[in-house]
Amino acid sequence: MKKWKLNAPQRDVVSRLATGCGVTTLAAAALAARGHSSPDSVMEKLQADGLSDPFLIKDMQKAADIINEALDTGKKICIYGDYDCDGVTATAILYSYLTEAGADVFCYIPERSEGYGLNTNAIDKISAKGTELIITVDNGISAVAEADYIYILGMKLIITDHHQPGETIPKAEAVVDPHQKDDLSPFKYACGAVVALKLIAALDGGDYTFALEQFGDLAALATVADIVSLTGENRYIVSYGMERINNTDRPGLMALKEVSGYADKPIDSQGIGFGLAPRINVAGRLGSPSTALKLLLCEDYDEALDIAREIDVLNTRRKDAEAEIMAEVYEMADSDPSILRGRVIFVCGKGWNHGIIGIVASKIVDKFGKPCFIASEENGEIRGSARTVGDFSIFAALTAASDALSKFGGHPGAGGFSIKHGQQEKFRTLLEKYALENHKDMPEAELSADCPVTAPELNVENIRGLDVLEPFGMDNEKPLFYIENAQILDIFPLSGGLHSKLSFKLGYTNAEAIYFRHSPGELTVARGDFCDMVVSLGVNEFRGNVSPSVYITDIRLHGFEQSRYFAGLRSFEAFMRGEALPKNYYPAMLPERDDSVKIYKNIPEGGIPFDTLYLKLKDNRLNYCRFCVAAEALRQSGLISISSEDSRIRRIPVTKRADLNAAPVLIELKKHI
Repeated sequence: MKKWKLNAPQRDVVSRLATGCGVTTLAAAALAARGHSSPDSVMEKLQADGLSDPFLIKDMQKAADIINEALDTGKKICIYGDYDCDGVTATAILYSYLTEAGADVFCYIPERSEGYGLNTNAIDKISAKGTELIITVDNGISAVAEADYIYILGMKLIITDHHQPGETIPKAEAVVDPHQKDDLSPFKYACGAVVALKLIAALDGGDYTFALEQFGDLAALATVADIVSLTGENRYIVSYGMERINNTDRPGLMALKEVSGYADKPIDSQGIGFGLAPRINVAGRLGSPSTALKLLLCEDYDEALDIAREIDVLNTRRKDAEAEIMAEVYEMADSDPSILRGRVIFVCGKGWNHGIIGIVASKIVDKFGKPCFIASEENGEIRGSARTVGDFSIFAALTAASDALSKFGGHPGAGGFSIKHGQQEKFRTLLEKYALENHKDMPEAELSADCPVTAPELNVENIRGLDVLEPFGMDNEKPLFYIENAQILDIFPLSGGLHSKLSFKLGYTNAEAIYFRHSPGELTVARGDFCDMVVSLGVNEFRGNVSPSVYITDIRLHGFEQSRYFAGLRSFEAFMRGEALPKNYYPAMLPERDDSVKIYKNIPEGGIPFDTLYLKLKDNRLNYCRFCVAAEALRQSGLISISSEDSRIRRIPVTKRADLNAAPVLIELKKHI
């Protein structure tokens, strides 16, 4: 369960923005909730009518001059890319331009097994082809040793990148990266493909016309895929590029839209992020990034469609592999609940695809609201990926646990690591130690709603007005709204029970909402209940009828006391980890036998969601911590199971009487009283 943060922007600010910006009240409320108090502040962040002069980026003029000279003299050029969507797209952009300009040019994108960035084996292969100039895209800023090796072999290097540089800048003819300390360019959040697009503009004397017309679609695809800030120039790129994608004649994108289900419908930033980009990425995860590059460069639609279908098969395999890994994680957690009760989650499997575990880490973070470190052992090597929540720094945690690691890297939000042989448990211990010492209260996953919405505001015109805030993405997320005290009239299964449709009454208005990936049996509400919802809004058009659409992000019973709930959960998990609690906590945590009996008797046939049962039984005495302790005693006594996958509590058939007092959790708790 996520903590809700419910914003309530001031009405006078909402009115000022609605009038001054010419937007609907819902759009104005979303802007106000995000800190905007005047039309000027909105324009500053969200309005971008072009791209800044490419020559403002440090070394851009040098890079353009050297590449143009290489074109004029026929030098052999290698574009060195990366295996993710940004790197593949940046490679396609620069390669296409240089090919059209008549360059003697080829590409090299490392396979995922080679690791990120420049490596000496690849440099040897590139040198063997008679290469004179290497141009990196989306990598290179940290390749200090590899850059030196390039010059030892007699080649020259130009680096174009968008990642943060280290203390030492690699040797190169030009280093084009807006994050360098002495860079004077005004916009710092471009992805690798946009840096490549700006390089092309520089090669054309600084004019963006050709670069945008030819490659604006690919730059937009990469910008959304790389999850960079969708503010400033990136909004311009994505807005311009989405229009190009929707009207594309690029065979590769046409084929990609076909297999993604967007051939006959408009695509927005979400369609790029969840439809097109994952299929480009999957080539580098389960196949070869060269396949994705071939797709983007393809000039024949039938050939492109064959490649896109091949990639789509990989994408299906990727989903299946994710599901298999998640199933194993759930199985581990069911047999050892302490995995999910740690301050961080660490799981290590065998044979899990290294190209997929980063995605799984993100799913675990989203589901359980804790930083996740996931690793896989294969051929004696243990490699992993990490993702975080809140202000918990992955890089700092890996640094603190470095004694158990042979290699690691990353930044506050994510990272990669390799564990020394046999050091998995030491790694877990060091992570927990870091978390305890640096985060007395661990950051919690939050769901932020921009503002409450009333029944009269749920109209098509008001909802359509949210489109002015597009494109949505990092730093400009799609608005979420808060519906309070709605009564559930009925609940229907959709798609064979995979999803749910809820009919509800809000004030005097009846409406419907869709809850994707939640079956009716998983819901914490029932017919007749009064509930609160965090929702996103859209417009549905079907057979000429246009109506508002409500999509549930989360739902709770009205009156839910979230502060008490999370305080109880923190106390229970801290106790189960063996952390000391204030002395007066322990008596309040100890359940009576009647508490456990009440829990057991109220579990229906087929089970019930854990928190739903708590809300059903909740009273002033049975706080959430005591409820968790009682349930744990039942679990340890073999009377119930609690699924980590769907948080469902189920009875286990028993043939003999169980002694709850023998449950380890109760024995340990009584020691403190």
